[in-house]
Amino acid sequence: MTVAKTCVLVLDCTEPEALADFYARLLDAEARRGEHPDYVEIVGHTGVRLAIRRDHGLTPPSWPRPEDSHQAHLQVLVSQADMDEAEREVIGLGATPVEAKDNSGPRDVRVYSDPAGHSFTLAAGEGRLGE
Repeated sequence: MTVAKTCVLVLDCTEPEALADFYARLLDAEARRGEHPDYVEIVGHTGVRLAIRRDHGLTPPSWPRPEDSHQAHLQVLVSQADMDEAEREVIGLGATPVEAKDNSGPRDVRVYSDPAGHSFTLAAGEGRLGE
């Protein structure tokens, strides 16, 4: 017998409300605040689950500096045709582009850091978006 399971990726930060708002808006999802004041879950319409947790002693990630590890990152799937629009949206919400390479022409993956410094990518997801 298999036990039913689900999982959630938890990002640590110093301001969980602000980071939860960033991801809820980015993923067109809902930020659900429970009884614990330092924990917010992001639940999307397509099954996206993410949580944000306050860590009072956090040292923000600084990837891609070589002396730091790439702890984890999110991959947000969008269609290739929507990559430029999605990039404008994430930057408008407060993300910072990590790559400084030539941005002309289509690219399949674009790397950013969220307002708390966690890396994430926009990736072309043709055929994987359930459209």
